[in-house]
Amino acid sequence: MWKGWVNGLLGLWLIIAAFLKFSAAAVMWDNLIVGIIVTIVALLMIKEKPWQGWLGTIAGILLFIAAFIKSLQTGAGYLWTDLILGILIAIAGFAALGKSEGSNS
Repeated sequence: MWKGWVNGLLGLWLIIAAFLKFSAAAVMWDNLIVGIIVTIVALLMIKEKPWQGWLGTIAGILLFIAAFIKSLQTGAGYLWTDLILGILIAIAGFAALGKSEGSNS
């Protein structure tokens, strides 16, 4: 359950961060750190919640890669990258909070 909360909250952070005025270096570090955390947490979620875990993993890897693409570190590139990936990560995270597939309760 904590994995879903972490992914969901990081997704919300990316949506908020898209509208903050970060320097290019801060954008790089933000995307790098969040991308690493999301990837690790999503990989841990794959066994329990396959589609949510894979969606989070792919989004985390894309976010990590985006941190090194200069044109995505400022302006519209940063805004759209963080909005799209933030929404995907939040969906994966909050969807994982539902009942487990094998749960009887």
